[in-house]
Order: sequence, then structure tokens, then C-alpha cells
Amino acid sequence: MSNRPVYPIGIIAELLQVHPETIRVWERNGVIKPKRRSGKRYYSNNDLKRLQFIQRLASQGLNLPAIRHFLQLYPCWGIDDCPGCMKRSHDVSCAKPCWQEEGTYCHVAGNEDSCLNCEFRKQHEQPEVTTIDLNL
Repeated sequence: MSNRPVYPIGIIAELLQVHPETIRVWERNGVIKPKRRSGKRYYSNNDLKRLQFIQRLASQGLNLPAIRHFLQLYPCWGIDDCPGCMKRSHDVSCAKPCWQEEGTYCHVAGNEDSCLNCEFRKQHEQPEVTTIDLNL
């Protein structure tokens, strides 16, 4: 159920106590991408967690470009379920805060070495496209 988009923007805005336009601005700035049905936005429980994380970052003084940059440190941002290779910890000194579970920290965020050998990442990466130069 955490991945199923069931909440319309009005409900999400109410849960976050923000105006729906705030969520639309976040979407236009590329920090969230809701699913659409019949032209309407629908959000999952994981989308709600993402939006709550964005809201926490904004409340700490980060503007949208800074939030977008910060989120690039999270290899799991676009993945609905945190895979087993992305360990969560309650140790504050470990790494960045986990976006999925408040009060925990992601060991992998910002650590590209750990991500290089991740089987989950390998399965979900886009294959490299090889181009052929026809102007020989």
C-alpha cells in the first residue's frame, strides 16, 4: 500500500498543512514526481514521506535549489522501498537522515562506493546506450 498512489493533492496538502500550490511548486522544481490519473495528481504513502522530508529541509532554511542538490545525495530518493543494501541506523554520526523513516540515518547517502556494487541499483539502472559514428 505504501507505493500505491491513492491520495489527491488536497488531502496531501491538508496532511502537510500547506497550500496545494506549495506542493505544485515542489513538483515543478523537480523534488517530487506524483503519479497522474486522468490528469490529476495522486500520491502514495512513500510520496507523503518524501514530501514530509522536503518540508523538514525547507523548515531548516534550505531553498528549493539547495533541496534539489541535497536530494541528489540520496541514491534511493526515486526508489519506493529502501533495499537491503541501504542500511538504516539510529546513530546520528553515521550519515544523512533517512527520508523514509524519521529519526534514522542512511549509511549509503553520499557514499558512491557502497552504491557501485549494489545489486538493487544494478537491476534498476538504465543500460548505457552505445552510439556509432557513421561519419567515418
